[in-house]
This record gives sequence, structure tokens and C-alpha cells, in this order.
Amino acid sequence: MNDQIDWSNLSFGYMPTDYNVRCSYSDGKWGDIEVSDSPYFNIHIAATGLHYGQEIFEGLKAFRGKDGKIRIFRLRDNAARLRDSAKGLMMAQLPEEKFVEMVKKVVKLNERFVPPYGTGASLYIRPIEFGTSAQVGVKPGKEYEFIVFVSPVGPYFKTGFKPSNICIMRQYDRVAPRGTGRWKVGGNYAASLEAGERAHELGYSAVLYLDPKEKLYLDECGPANFFAIKDGKYITPASESILPSITNKSFMQLARDMGLEVEQRHITVDELETIEEAAACGTAAVASPVGEIDDLDTGKKYIISKDGNPGPVTTELYNRLRGIQYGEIEDPYGWCTIVE
Repeated sequence: MNDQIDWSNLSFGYMPTDYNVRCSYSDGKWGDIEVSDSPYFNIHIAATGLHYGQEIFEGLKAFRGKDGKIRIFRLRDNAARLRDSAKGLMMAQLPEEKFVEMVKKVVKLNERFVPPYGTGASLYIRPIEFGTSAQVGVKPGKEYEFIVFVSPVGPYFKTGFKPSNICIMRQYDRVAPRGTGRWKVGGNYAASLEAGERAHELGYSAVLYLDPKEKLYLDECGPANFFAIKDGKYITPASESILPSITNKSFMQLARDMGLEVEQRHITVDELETIEEAAACGTAAVASPVGEIDDLDTGKKYIISKDGNPGPVTTELYNRLRGIQYGEIEDPYGWCTIVE
């Protein structure tokens, strides 16, 4: 354990750790796994990852449980999503077993950076793949690099598990219709930076985007998926432009376990008047309850949390998911991989 770190007051950011792991793709095949203690990588100035956006990544976490064991949450789901992103951007698909092996290896190598149980912190794991072929023509590269590094992190939102206010700004789109929204591509996040910074300047934690085609339906909530509770149902937007969040997928299963009906469907802005609870969810945020949604174009304010506290269903979902991640309750679906 690293005694120099104030585990309970970590921000969500990068902290240097001991090692990262790497694997190169060339001549039509993936090479051997390499361990590095350098945070740098030499890349050709004509690499496709720099010029044509052939870059994808994942985000997952490892937790030190109540029993002292280290658990990685939904490791294989992240491996599958990375492969799907690679297919979408015409990149080499990393075999699932190699992904699993590399993630487990990097966590084990940096075990002293896995935060202690009870601090609320976790080890964030960032796998990234990018094109390294030197070319100036717009076409898929033939060489790729896959790297996994880690960093201990605190909560994504500074308020922690407390309601925050978000806003709707119709002048911004996160992605294009039938574009790259369903894949975890760096360009999607670059496109959200201006809107996100503008929202923060106005005092909001995130932007609730609308669908990029008709501007009628809810889309993603900043860097996270959106869900709401209404009439005993867990509802979340359905769209090909939304990243399929693994956390949202987990909450949908837990909601069913709690007796809620789950609906993935279009949710109109007007329907916000009738929802009882809402939250942004994702690996980084887990679940960030929404207190109020302000439509900056119409001036309409949707008050979700009447008393300033998270709703009971959102709270139960959050506690169940965290309980599984930290080994406090049973993991009936085998979501956690224990690092030996």
C-alpha cells in the first residue's frame, strides 16, 4: 500500500503509477505483451491515430473489497466493447483473452495503488488503442498500439453521491446521426468539450444532450448515460448515437431484480415533467443523481429532487452496485474478476 496518498481525498484525475502494459499490432497479428515503466510512447508524425482519428479507449475500475481482495468490474464486457469500437473504426480487434490478461497484469503490477477499502476511491483502468501506421492517405492503418495504464481516483463529480443540476443546450451536438456515438472514440469527447465547459461556467455539472437529428429526445448526459425512474419503471434513452454504458447495463439488471420494469426507448424533453428520479451513470460517475434540469433555450426548469436528496430507487441501485464491486454483497452474475 502507498502510505503517501490521501486516499479519502483523491480527485478524479491522473496520478503516476509504477507500470503500464503494451502490445503492438503489425504484419496482421498482435505481438507479445510488454511491461513498461515509462509514461511516454514514441509515435510517427504521420500516424493515423494523430491525423485521422483512429483512436479508441475504454474505462473500467478495480476495487479493494471488504475481504481485501481486488475485484475488476465487468472486465469482459469492456473487452467486447473495445472490439466493437475497433470494428467501427476499421482498426485491428484485440482478442478478448489478451485484453483480459493485460488488464489483470497491469492491476497486479500496480497493486500498491489500489485504494484501501472504505475510502470511496478505486483504481481507474484506461485501455487505449490507436493507429501508428505512417501514411498520409485517408484509409485505415495497418499498425496499431494497445496500452493499458492505471490511476487511483476519487469520485468523478465533486459533490459525490448528491444531486447536481444539469442543463440542456440545443446549439451543441455530441455526435452526428449514425456517426461514431455508439463507439468509445476520443473524437466524441472532443466534440463535447465546448458544451461541457460552457455548462460548468454556468454552474451545471453536465449537459443533457438531445438527439442530434430531431432535437426532440434525450440523448447522453455529458460523459455518461442518462436514466430516470417513473411509475415503477427504469427508463433510459434508446438511440444508435448513444454509447452502450456497461454501468447502465448493470443498473438495468439490478432494477429488474428490484421488481422494476425496464424500458429503453425515446424519452421526450416534455416527459421530464413527470419523472420522479434521474441520474447520469457511467464507469467514472457510477451514478450521479440529478436535482434539476434547466432547459436554457426555453427557460423551463424541471425540478427532479424536491428535497435536495437522491431518490430512494437511485440510492438503492447505487448501493447494490457498489456493494457488488466492493465484495459486500453477493455477485450473482459473476460481474467481478478477482485478481489473484
